Amino acid sequence: MFHRSERLFLRPAFPEDSAAILAGINDEAVVRNLARAPWPYTLDDARAFAGLPQDPRLPHFLVTLPGVGVIGSAGLGEHEGEPEIGYWIARDHWGQGYATEAAAAVLRIARTLGHARLTAGHFADNPASGKVLRKLGFVPTGRIVRRFSLARGAHTDSVEYALGGEADMDPAPFARAA
Repeated sequence: MFHRSERLFLRPAFPEDSAAILAGINDEAVVRNLARAPWPYTLDDARAFAGLPQDPRLPHFLVTLPGVGVIGSAGLGEHEGEPEIGYWIARDHWGQGYATEAAAAVLRIARTLGHARLTAGHFADNPASGKVLRKLGFVPTGRIVRRFSLARGAHTDSVEYALGGEADMDPAPFARAA
C-alpha cells in the first residue's frame, strides 16, 4: 500500500531502506519516545524493522519526503486489542508539520480500511506528540497508564487518546490524497 499526501509519500519499507531508517531513528531523543524501539538502535534493528510483514488491516509505512528520502515512519499497530496509530519523525525534520501530515494520511487509510475507532498515546514527557494527536481530533481518555519503553528500559507514564466514529476520523482541514 502506498499513499501520497500534500508533501509526503508513505510507502512500505524495503531491505535497502535499512541505512536510511537507521540514519533517521538513531537518535536517543527520537527513540526514547517510542514504546517498541530499542536503544541503542542498530543496523540490525533497522533491518528487522524493514523486514516486518505487513498486516493488511494494520499497515505501517516509511514517511518519505520527495528529494530528501526517508524522514520517519507512521502506521497502525495494535495495543491492548485495539488499533493504534504511531509515528516518528527524524529530529532534523521536527517542527515542520510532517508528523501531523503523515498521521493524517494514516487516518485516511484507517477510515478506508473500516476502522471506526483508533487509540494513541504519548509518554507524558513528550507533549509535542500530544499536540499532534489533538490537531488530528484525538481526545484524551483521561487515563494515564504505565507503558513499557524498550529504549528507556522501564515503564513510563503514557497519556492515552482515542478517536472514534467515522465522522471523527476525517482529518480535515488537511488536504485529501490526490
